Amino acid sequence: MKARTLEENIVKMMMLGSLALVFLALAGIILVVAMKGLSSLNLSMILETPKGGYYLGKEGGIANAIVGSLYLMAGATVISLVISLPVALALQREYPGRRFADFTRLIMDVLWGTPSIVYGAFGFVIMVFLGIRASLLGGIIVLSLLMIPIMSRAMDEAIRLVPFEIKEMSYALGATKVETTWAVVLRQAFPGLCTAVILAFGRGIGDAASILFTAGYTDEIPRSLTDPVASLPLAVFFQAGTPVPEVQARAFTAALILLFIVMVINIIARILGWRFSKNIVR
Repeated sequence: MKARTLEENIVKMMMLGSLALVFLALAGIILVVAMKGLSSLNLSMILETPKGGYYLGKEGGIANAIVGSLYLMAGATVISLVISLPVALALQREYPGRRFADFTRLIMDVLWGTPSIVYGAFGFVIMVFLGIRASLLGGIIVLSLLMIPIMSRAMDEAIRLVPFEIKEMSYALGATKVETTWAVVLRQAFPGLCTAVILAFGRGIGDAASILFTAGYTDEIPRSLTDPVASLPLAVFFQAGTPVPEVQARAFTAALILLFIVMVINIIARILGWRFSKNIVR
């Protein structure tokens, strides 16, 4: 009994230590970014575009990167959601054969683990072949390709957690597979679906490699899908290495705003999950 108790205490200490390391890492990131970025955070930084060039210009702000990131993520999230949800539903046991579903999951796992620079290179080659220049549309498409495997697999796992007995009760009441899917399964899996969207959103909005060649970069706010677009990750990437202190401050402000956007989206998703968790049958 003493050996078993000692083993349990060691495991608990390891768990608490790991949890403490995670919190310390998060606190350290927030603290460093806040200390570097808050000093230059003001309305002009948020509402103005860079003046004199994003790399050497000392004046202006990062409005182009903020709006560009929102444009990119709005388009990519909508496209990913429209494609990923039907894919996740189609992989459930009521529809395909088990081997086909397992093979599809394996393919999506491989795509999930593929480095984002590979997506960027693939998109760049396709755009060159089609004669399309770096643009908002190119960035949205490549980010969608990056996010779809993540969102699909996370949604698939969330839906698979819904007890099959609930589906059987729905079938017993005369509901069809489609009716059961939309009226029962989606309501039960809604918190997990929100988490899936957040996972994909967080990966997409913070990625720079995939849009480096496909979305381009500009000091202006895009007016159409064919215009190049700036983004917060690329603003940090380009401006953090400049020799101009004012531009470096813009880079840390961009990082702070990017972190803030991700935190807000996570909080909203958690609130929605808690609100709809009352519909879940344990």
